[in-house]
Amino acid sequence: MVEVAAERGKRSSSRTSEEGAGWRCQQIGSYKGLRPNTDTFSWFHPRTLWRSRNEILAGLFGDPSGEVRRRWVEAQRARGVDGDFRIRPGVGKSFSFLLLGDPGEGDDSQYAVVPGMLHVGADTSFAVIASDVVYPTGAGNEYCDKFFRPYKDYQAPVYAIPGNHDWYDGLGGFMRVFCDAPPLKPRPDRGLRALLWRKSERIDEQALAEARKLRGAPSQQAVQPAPYWAIESESLLIVGVDTGIKGAIDAEQTAWLRRTSLDPRPKILITGKPIYTRDVHKPSALEGGGTIDDIVRDPAHRYVAAIGGDVHNYQRYPVRVGDRVIQYIVSGGAGAFMHATHTIGRVGVAGVHEDDFKCYPLRGDSLSFYSQLYAKRLRMRWLFLTPAEAACIMADRIKNTPVRQIDPAVTITRRMRWAARVLGAWPMPFRLPVGSVFHRYLSELSDWDTPPFFKSFLHLEVTPSQLTIRCFAATGCLPQELDPPLEDEVSISLL
Repeated sequence: MVEVAAERGKRSSSRTSEEGAGWRCQQIGSYKGLRPNTDTFSWFHPRTLWRSRNEILAGLFGDPSGEVRRRWVEAQRARGVDGDFRIRPGVGKSFSFLLLGDPGEGDDSQYAVVPGMLHVGADTSFAVIASDVVYPTGAGNEYCDKFFRPYKDYQAPVYAIPGNHDWYDGLGGFMRVFCDAPPLKPRPDRGLRALLWRKSERIDEQALAEARKLRGAPSQQAVQPAPYWAIESESLLIVGVDTGIKGAIDAEQTAWLRRTSLDPRPKILITGKPIYTRDVHKPSALEGGGTIDDIVRDPAHRYVAAIGGDVHNYQRYPVRVGDRVIQYIVSGGAGAFMHATHTIGRVGVAGVHEDDFKCYPLRGDSLSFYSQLYAKRLRMRWLFLTPAEAACIMADRIKNTPVRQIDPAVTITRRMRWAARVLGAWPMPFRLPVGSVFHRYLSELSDWDTPPFFKSFLHLEVTPSQLTIRCFAATGCLPQELDPPLEDEVSISLL
C-alpha cells in the first residue's frame, strides 16, 4: 500500500510541478472539519512571551533541564519502570512507523497533516513525535486539542521525545501524558532564576481523563518509561534522547546512551535537536565531555541515521563517515510554523554535495512563500515573486542542478534580485525576518491558515535487510490529502 502511494506521490510532488507544491490549490482539504475551534495562541502576545521565558532564562542563568530530568528519572525508577527504559511494541522483523516533528500548535497547519498521515500510516505499528509536542509551553491542559484530538483516529500507540517547548512546563505535561507520572514534589531553590522560572501548571485531571477518551481504544494505549527510551525490534533499535532546552544531555542520560549504543543491532537516533541543519554541524554536548554525534559516528554503535526535530522543515544530509554513509535528517514540519529553506546557502558541510542535499519546501517555494506573505502584509507589491521567478533566482543563487524544471520564459530582473535579497536569499546587513525571529515574535503578522502549508511527516519501513525513509508532504489541498506527495526517499542497508 505504501509503495503504491509512494509511486503516485513521486509523480505529484513539488519536485515535478507547481501544482504538486500546492500553488494552484482549487479544493481545500478535509482538515477544516477536523479542527474543533479557532482557538489558538499568538507569539506576538506579551502573555505568550512571558509564559515562554524559560528559554531566555536558561541562556542567561543556565539550563536546569539536566537536574530536573534526573529527578523525573529517579521518580520513574522508584515507580518500578524498566531500568533500561526499553519499549517493546511487539513488532516482528518487518514493520513500519510514522515520525512527526514539532506538531503541536493546534491550528490549521497541524490538522492539515492528519488526513495524509492517516492514509499513509494506516498499517504502521506506532508513531513517534520528535520534539515540541505542544506549543507554546508544553502545558498539560493543552494536550486535548493539540495531541489527543488531532490523532484520535490513528489506531496505534504514539511515543514521544520532548522538545525545548515541552520543557517550559518543567516537563510536567509531557510526563503526565506519556509516562503517566504524578507531579514532582517541589524542591526549594534560590536565586534570580528560581524567582523568575516558570513552574509546571496544575493539570485538570478530570479534563485530561476526558481528553484521553479520544484515544481510548486498546490498540492506541502506550506508556513510555521516561523522556528518553529505546524502542526494540529484531531488526532495528530506535533510540530517543531528550536534549532539554539548550541541546545538552546530563551525565545519567549520557551513561544510558553509551550503554544502549553498545547493543549489536543497527540503530537510528531520534533527538530534539538536529545534528546537521542549515549547512551547520550542531553535535549536541554530553555532560562530562564529548558529543551525541561522537556516539552516532562510532562504527561499533552501528547508527545508520539520526533524525531531529526543532527546525520546522525537512532537510537530509548524507554524510560519509569512514566507509559508510549516515543519513542526518531534520524533520520538524508536522504542524508548527514553517522555517525558511531559501536562506540555506549552497551546501558543503561535512563534504555533502549540494545536489545530494534534500530539503522541503524547495528553496524557490520557500522564497516565493515569504515574498507573497510580506508583499501582502506590508503592502509592498514589489516583493512579490511567483514560484517560477523564485525558483529561477534560487538556482542562480545556489548554482545547483534545479530540482524542478526552470521556466525558460523567466528573466531575472533587478527588482526580483532586490526582493530576494531583502527576503534573506543572500546574506546582507538588513533583511526582513524569515527565520527563528519571525517564528518567535512576528508570526502574528500572518494568519497562515490557507494552502500551501508545506508541512511534512516521515514514514519509516523496516525489514531485516533495509530501512526505507520517506518524506510525505501535506499541502492542505484535497487531491494531495488523498495522494500525499512524496518529497524524498532513501533506502539504507541494515546488513
